[in-house]
Amino acid sequence: MATEFGWWNKDPEDGKYQVVAEVHGGSVAWTRKGGHHQPWLTHTPSEDDWERLLAEATRRVPRRLLSPKQFAEIKDLCDRRVGSSWGTKVPIVGDKWQRPPSEKGPPEA
Repeated sequence: MATEFGWWNKDPEDGKYQVVAEVHGGSVAWTRKGGHHQPWLTHTPSEDDWERLLAEATRRVPRRLLSPKQFAEIKDLCDRRVGSSWGTKVPIVGDKWQRPPSEKGPPEA
């Protein structure tokens, strides 16, 4: 079952928009919407968005809206993404990081 988190952001270029992060199966789907009659678009999260996701999850644990296991999974996703120097588009396969093809170094022996 997916867990949904949502908040509003303000940006000088894009104005005010709603951000929704849906956590399901060890991954996060990010979408955004600018207004009532606007379509939902794919959102590329910033470090502030990842920090906000973790803050929202932290507030839900004491109220038992989120289990400690779910919180640990979200915290792990946030820690991996925020601490990464590769940005937000790095795919995770299982428990291993996969470098983008352009950043692969020499094969390890």
